[in-house]
Amino acid sequence: MNFDTSGTATVFRETRQLLLSSGIAAACIYVFTDVAAGAAYPGFNYTDQAVSELFAIGAPTSHFVVPLFSVSSVLLLTFGFAIALTTQGSRALRLLGLMFAASAANALVLWNFFPMHMRGAERTFTDLMHLILATNPFVLATLVISIFAFRNTFRWVSVAVLVTILTLALVGFSQATALDAGEATPGLGLIERLGQYIYQIWQVALALLLLRKSRARSS
Repeated sequence: MNFDTSGTATVFRETRQLLLSSGIAAACIYVFTDVAAGAAYPGFNYTDQAVSELFAIGAPTSHFVVPLFSVSSVLLLTFGFAIALTTQGSRALRLLGLMFAASAANALVLWNFFPMHMRGAERTFTDLMHLILATNPFVLATLVISIFAFRNTFRWVSVAVLVTILTLALVGFSQATALDAGEATPGLGLIERLGQYIYQIWQVALALLLLRKSRARSS
């Protein structure tokens, strides 16, 4: 009995490309949620206030942010598994996919179980866990692995993004104590968003690169 495998191959190829596209969707939803929630939060200051304050305990936008951030993380989890399962034997890309999945899992726990308290409220174990999870080392891991996984221009793009994000993170975390104490944090929101948006753009570029490679192999 002969089986026509062309149809199955087509379905697999289209499914793979759809799953890789989830990396683009995840980034877009994250940025949209941050911008929309900040606009809906009375008196919120993008420049001085952190993203975490949009879904803090008691924040008026928490009910809006947590579900959308969770959707973004689920899509990122899908993106990670798509990379890991479609690498054609590349150990570096397989590890890259797993780091994306781990980053998504870390974020899901953060959004849903360990939001911070609003400024001025009493600090609890939740705030400590929020600070620990917010460091999310898997984000930096994806950049480091990409430097070794690619041999083209994207390698140097990853180097530049890694250096930029590390620099911004060091500056941003220097204000963590002030944020925890409910004090003013001038520039914190701008620094944090600059790093996060640069990473989201890099993530979209990675997804587009992998999609192009997938289409090239198919043709």
